Amino acid sequence: MRSTRPCLALAVLPVLATVACAGQPDASVSESAPPGIPSPARATELLESTEVAPTGSMDGYDRDRFPHWSAAEGKNCNVRERVLIRDGSDVSTGEDCYPTAGEWDSWYDDGTWTDPADLDIDHVVPLAEAWRSGASAWSTDEREDFANDLDRPQLVAVTDNVNQSKGDDPPHEWMPPDESVHCGYAAAWVRVKHDWELTVTSEERAALLDVLRDC
Repeated sequence: MRSTRPCLALAVLPVLATVACAGQPDASVSESAPPGIPSPARATELLESTEVAPTGSMDGYDRDRFPHWSAAEGKNCNVRERVLIRDGSDVSTGEDCYPTAGEWDSWYDDGTWTDPADLDIDHVVPLAEAWRSGASAWSTDEREDFANDLDRPQLVAVTDNVNQSKGDDPPHEWMPPDESVHCGYAAAWVRVKHDWELTVTSEERAALLDVLRDC
């Protein structure tokens, strides 16, 4: 973990802990949003202290250099399953921790699903985007921590084809189809980048500021 900012873990569910740091979370974001999103005002402050730099090279990038869906606390559960449990309603699981029942509202769009196969777990800041904004210099352990970060608003269950349309695009190239979540998405993106000491491009920063100023 690269960030040296102190965080306070607040246990809110038997299966997960929500971490509050980098300011208080924004109470206005929807229930389907990942935990730990700062207010637009706080996100703007964080963005102002985030380094601006040109986009880096993709040389050497491979998704496997970010080991993801690591084992999480609790029997047989990995991080992907933990997010499905956290983000769903009335979720039941089998012995292997995979959901057998539940309902999920996708944060990015108006989709509601009862089959977890219809959902992707999105990295709000994509792994390739992290690579070209600083993660290429990290150790494998640091990249694994980033890819499985449950403490920040980095992982969220969303409609699979909506997530696939995002690819690894930054906010000036892609925002969620549901405009009502743009404030929360921008604030989540900023917090993840700030806490992990990743850079933003000038175009990315301008797009984020435009969204946050209208919140």
